[in-house]
Amino acid sequence: MSKIILTYKLKAEVNREQFETWQREFDYPSMRGLKRVSSFVNHRVIRPLIGEKAPSVDYIEVFEISDLEGFIQEDMGGDVVQSVMGQFMGYVENPEFLIVEEVV
Repeated sequence: MSKIILTYKLKAEVNREQFETWQREFDYPSMRGLKRVSSFVNHRVIRPLIGEKAPSVDYIEVFEISDLEGFIQEDMGGDVVQSVMGQFMGYVENPEFLIVEEVV
């Protein structure tokens, strides 16, 4: 199982409630409906654990993907992901898309 992590900040003109409503009503159902997406959860960053400095990101998304190559080759260019990404990019700035693996 592969994991993809997304980190990002909301654009200054986007309010949190607006974004989270879009996520619950459109993003979650769309992405969770893809057969290669085994799990998709978004985490709102509340505050740093250590120190006073503001966090560098507002949200961290975690995807578990059953077939990474199929997801990249077929789903990424498909209508569902392209529609989600088009809307997503209107809400966020400086997203980082990371493929990660567990250190064992």
